[in-house]
Amino acid sequence: MDRRAFLSATAASAFSGPALGAAKRYRAAVIGHTGRGNYGHDWDTAWNGFSNIEVVAVADPVEAGRQKAKAASGAAREYADYREMLRREKPDLVAIGPRWLDQRVEMVTAAAETGAHILMEKPFARSLTDADAMVAAVERHRVKMQVGHTARTSRMTLRVKQMVDSGEIGTLLEIRARGKEDRRAGGEDLMVLGTHTFDLLRMFGGDPQWVFAHVTQDGREITPADSRRPSEPIGRVAGNQVAAMFAFPGGVHGYFGSMANDQRGGPRFGVTLCGSRGILYLPLTSVPSAPPYLLRSPSWVSDLGGWERIPVEDENENDRRRANALMVEDLLQAIEGNREPACSARDGRWTIEMVMGVYRSQQSGGRVPFPLQDRRHPLDAEG
Repeated sequence: MDRRAFLSATAASAFSGPALGAAKRYRAAVIGHTGRGNYGHDWDTAWNGFSNIEVVAVADPVEAGRQKAKAASGAAREYADYREMLRREKPDLVAIGPRWLDQRVEMVTAAAETGAHILMEKPFARSLTDADAMVAAVERHRVKMQVGHTARTSRMTLRVKQMVDSGEIGTLLEIRARGKEDRRAGGEDLMVLGTHTFDLLRMFGGDPQWVFAHVTQDGREITPADSRRPSEPIGRVAGNQVAAMFAFPGGVHGYFGSMANDQRGGPRFGVTLCGSRGILYLPLTSVPSAPPYLLRSPSWVSDLGGWERIPVEDENENDRRRANALMVEDLLQAIEGNREPACSARDGRWTIEMVMGVYRSQQSGGRVPFPLQDRRHPLDAEG
């Protein structure tokens, strides 16, 4: 059974356990840190409702947060130190929840050394050196990692992928993506939410070959003085406007933009696939959110009947728990089928490589090929 068929068969019963390997039992644990990224996008409850998964423990150094997460996850035991939890419990599965990235490498390494397969909040890493370290740890210990880019396993996304692959919009000509463009528009949006769109650019276009980008602050070129630490420790960012072009195999180009503006509700957050016969738009307001839309017009304007809302079997996937459950199901299938998860550690690293490529291009003033040779954070290198 392929991944699309598997997800279609199981998503409707996302809270009764996966169809594949239901007889196999798993012991799962949760790592969080209240006040330092918490449990991200509800990853403390990601294992809930799976009849073949027992949540054995939760770790959080903050007592109040730990008790809350224990109750929410149904964990049997609790620990202040995640290392002690991993050493004593030896779980099969670990959810790494914190949004903050300052402890990410240590948490991933400890879980991998225990032999646990990992479900992890995005973004993947604060730098390519951190990303490389985590990929190495996961591969050295032969464990699977699923990175929480939940649009990957959404049936809305899979439906759009099927339509593109079947020629519904003709030849794919270009892909356009925009960040959420809220108060974090520009560099912080690039890292926090742009990584969702970068993951989808690769899903539809393949591995990027090079990037050419422009990063500005209030319309002027950024300087080393514009490098700053954002609202959460996710690595340094710069600029309140980002424009980037990526080259993909087959002559397809992908474009990303995020700019501070007067509309901060994220109305354009999503990915638009432009083909020779029409356009498909995949909204990402809640990652995933509303169903996709199709415009059947080679001129890309609504003069031939207007936009069509594409029906998707389960339109409640914008419920975060359901979206998370789809990622768990895919991870279990990857473990039992000995394949890579939908969004593997290497997939997660690619999103960070694309972010760092944007800054490298701005610094050089030209195209930058992938993979990047200098793995340091470009803004750290500026001092």
